[in-house]
Amino acid sequence: MQNILITGAGGFIGAQVTREAARAGGDLTLVAHRRPTQPPPAGRTRTVRADLADPDSLRGLCEGADVLLHCASRIGGTPEANEAVNARGTAALVAEAQRAGVSRIVYLSTASVYGRGIFRCARPEQLPRRPQSPTSRTRARAEDAVLAAGGIVVRPHLVYGPGDTWVVPGLTRLLRSLPGTPTGWDARISVISVIELAALLVAVGRAPRARLSTSVYHAAYPTPVTASALLDAVADSTAPRPARRSISLAHARALPTENGAATRALDLLATDHWFDSAPLWADLGRTPGRSWEEDLARMKEWYPDQAAAA
Repeated sequence: MQNILITGAGGFIGAQVTREAARAGGDLTLVAHRRPTQPPPAGRTRTVRADLADPDSLRGLCEGADVLLHCASRIGGTPEANEAVNARGTAALVAEAQRAGVSRIVYLSTASVYGRGIFRCARPEQLPRRPQSPTSRTRARAEDAVLAAGGIVVRPHLVYGPGDTWVVPGLTRLLRSLPGTPTGWDARISVISVIELAALLVAVGRAPRARLSTSVYHAAYPTPVTASALLDAVADSTAPRPARRSISLAHARALPTENGAATRALDLLATDHWFDSAPLWADLGRTPGRSWEEDLARMKEWYPDQAAAA
């Protein structure tokens, strides 16, 4: 039995990690700042308030913990806020974990630390980090603090599922801005549901060190999804679609737009963003509980508000 400390336990991914950790057994310490946590019905759980931007609030936080699953990050906002939470806050948290004798530190990072580019079945050791935003730059610095302490970094790309307010809603907005139905968009994209990602994070936290072959992993389904298949599923999740003419990626990118988010989404879908996750599945001795094809069929269930709005 382990005592697992989870930061960001009220967030999109952290809340799912909490549920998965409760199923795995052990004592849980849930840490949240802005969002309230929802303790799972089973298991011994305590909730504490702490703020990564306030190092004093972290003192004593890790006492008695065996595993730290660090799922808290500041995404967006000012550069100063990102620096305070992601960089300095993580460094302070790691120092506290080391002082308390925590045996495993796992940090939920992001593939955005690589910046823009074309990524084809790439592993972390093959890719230099080129973060291009305050969020990704400070999360890269958070990675450095975790790795220097002997911890594990997990980098997903697109994460969707219950509680997602960015990936599928963003793709929905993109679809509604287009004058046709995307066809033939064949870039390969790494995706994973929040449910499967949470299971992987908990498994990394509990795995014997000898089973982990590296310190940085990609977390995604082994097979990528094409941009067209992803957009088709998102479109079907909102409402029955009217018949519209097909629109190529080249046409979509040539359209004038003042929407920066739509432009970034098109850039993401235009090129391969396929991150090889085979080492993570192999080291944990796991296979996905479901495929992305099964996930995409559940979009209406996972995004009921989006379907109602449509």
